[in-house]
Amino acid sequence: MRKLKVGIIGGGIGGVALAASLKRRGIDSHIFERAPAFGEVGAGIQMTPNAVKIMRALDVFEPLQKISFLPQNIIGRNWKTAREMWRTPLAEDCPRLYGAPFFHVHRADLHRILLERIDLEATTLGTACMEVGQKGNTAFATFADGKEFEADVIIGADGIHSTVRKSLFGDEPSLFTGNMCWRAVVPFDKPPFDYVTPDSSFWLGPNGHVVTYYVSGGAAVNIVAVLETKDWVQESWNVRSSRDELLAGYKGWHENLQKLFSRADNVFKWGLFDRDPMPTWTKGRMTLLGDAAHPMLPFLSQGAAMAIEDGFVLSGALSDTADVPEALKRYESLRRPRTSRVQLESRERGRTYHLSSRFAQIKRDLGYRWKSFINPQSSGLGANWVYEYDAAAQLRDTRPLSQAAE
Repeated sequence: MRKLKVGIIGGGIGGVALAASLKRRGIDSHIFERAPAFGEVGAGIQMTPNAVKIMRALDVFEPLQKISFLPQNIIGRNWKTAREMWRTPLAEDCPRLYGAPFFHVHRADLHRILLERIDLEATTLGTACMEVGQKGNTAFATFADGKEFEADVIIGADGIHSTVRKSLFGDEPSLFTGNMCWRAVVPFDKPPFDYVTPDSSFWLGPNGHVVTYYVSGGAAVNIVAVLETKDWVQESWNVRSSRDELLAGYKGWHENLQKLFSRADNVFKWGLFDRDPMPTWTKGRMTLLGDAAHPMLPFLSQGAAMAIEDGFVLSGALSDTADVPEALKRYESLRRPRTSRVQLESRERGRTYHLSSRFAQIKRDLGYRWKSFINPQSSGLGANWVYEYDAAAQLRDTRPLSQAAE
């Protein structure tokens, strides 16, 4: 049987994870990246157990562990008093309950260890995809320099502003959610545990929330600070902001946050835009992956995890059958219900995090405490259903009949 040839548009976390998954299954791929060099915006990622299980399957668990920080809990805190609203144990519970630990990593570190698992010769940098299409049994991508690449399948892993998505389905506008977000990574000589605990801390306040956690083995703290605003903010990860602007947005919040924010030098901001789940990702021999397929708000910390899951499941689907359109249909049928639920529940978390009514806050917080009493894993984010997912098991359980009989 002739080996498949796969073209991947986009060399971020999702595209590189797909290439690593394909290589492990003996399938050739070529990545086309718009940027002139590989590199990820300096920010943190919460690698939840569902994603860590895939990293183990890709044989990168040990490198991942070396670059990670192991958080003890997810803790919900009051914005002003730091009073705990919930505590979800992670360090000891995740391996036992979900089959893998929960890690915090720096995005650039994760990208680097995935790059080490692909063939760098099969990458083209500094090239912008302009269009994709299909001629018979061949998919193609054309680029700004006039060149064209043909393959058995083309995958759009080119992010929230996906050219591939626009080429396949038109330019559907995104909607501004009324939220803006600051990101910063604050380096430290040693972890400041006295005011940043070794947890994933969710500080919930009126009309905003802040998430803080350690990355780079505890050598830095990642800040994600979301605030409702009437002003439109550009949908980009690299708009420069400032320490003063960040501090002004959270005036009156707890002193530990003020102390942390005062150490932030490189601060970026962007607007949070939302899209409804797509009815389909696929046309013939072309499909989408990651943010190109299902851009989601960051309130469940699943953007990177969903892209990694996509890549692993897609590689398995392509490996299990020589019929590319059928493989892409299977991939979408396995992934779209899950990613759609994550999209919608992430949207709902944004609403519950930002309650401004004191009565509504009390009702919400009592709900957190009651759920914590019943099952700490179901309180707070309530993401235990996300973490327990096992992509490898799903692929095994849904193999085509021709493969399952072998």
